[in-house]
Amino acid sequence: MTSQYQIRADYDARTIVVYQAYAPAIADAALRAGRFVAPFSFGRMTWIKPSFLWLMHRSNWARKSGQERILAVRITREGWEEALSQAVLTTSDPDAVARAAVHVQWDPERSARGAALNHYSIQVGVGRHLIRTFTDDWIVGLTDLTPQVRKAATLIQSGHAAKAQRLFPAERAYPLPRALEDAVTPG
Repeated sequence: MTSQYQIRADYDARTIVVYQAYAPAIADAALRAGRFVAPFSFGRMTWIKPSFLWLMHRSNWARKSGQERILAVRITREGWEEALSQAVLTTSDPDAVARAAVHVQWDPERSARGAALNHYSIQVGVGRHLIRTFTDDWIVGLTDLTPQVRKAATLIQSGHAAKAQRLFPAERAYPLPRALEDAVTPG
């Protein structure tokens, strides 16, 4: 992958961590069950993001309404790559995007303070036809990162960004098979 479009993630030999922000009722029910259950919506696309800082920007460090809880969702690499194998770039033909089971979008990566960086972060929309597979087969664990996120946000606001960075998950370039890389990367 080019350095401009690179999946950076926390992963190991078997799994990858993606992040999602939810309302407390959804997060609490999921954490109690160890998987997503109602009131999580199984009838609409859910967006997963391997970039912690991009989600922090999107959720305003867990302060946006309906996004007050941050979950680290550990999924199988097999599931992640299966999702990508069914993906269509959101910049593709609108008819192809409408039919796609999975959407891929690249947005500017963010710094800890929310500034846009000169490289992109992947967002993956898992469509409603794959939601049950995502929730029942791919997820191997859920972790509530909300306390860590709040502590990091307080440190950043008080001018201690270096201390806050110690609370961020370690992310590194994710090695995609060449065919998947070509399919999900613009240009």
